[in-house]
Amino acid sequence: MKFELDKQDKYSIFKIEVANLNSVVAPDLKSEFIFLRNEGVKNLIFDLSDVQYVDSSGLSAILTANRLWKDYGSFVIAGPLTDAVKKLIEISRLETILTIIPTVSESVEYVYMEELERTMLGEEE
Repeated sequence: MKFELDKQDKYSIFKIEVANLNSVVAPDLKSEFIFLRNEGVKNLIFDLSDVQYVDSSGLSAILTANRLWKDYGSFVIAGPLTDAVKKLIEISRLETILTIIPTVSESVEYVYMEELERTMLGEEE
């Protein structure tokens, strides 16, 4: 599985460089997600701009990451997404569960806003 990882102070961008996110790729992807979470990556932006197709195994890997970062930081899917990928997410009714942002730069802004909100909520308690 080919991917790029861009680690920054507040977030990391994981860009998967495959056309098909399927059962061949999904197990390795889940392992990478677990490794990044255990390494302490607080906010992960998952760049799907090269992905043309996602099957149920790929969707399972995405949901695994969403669970790993829930209550820890932010997990954001960045696009643009193909119509096939959008349709799978809609058919699975996951558009309300997953955070999907059209571009990587907008995803970075979203992560910074989430971090700011968590900081402010932490100070109030």
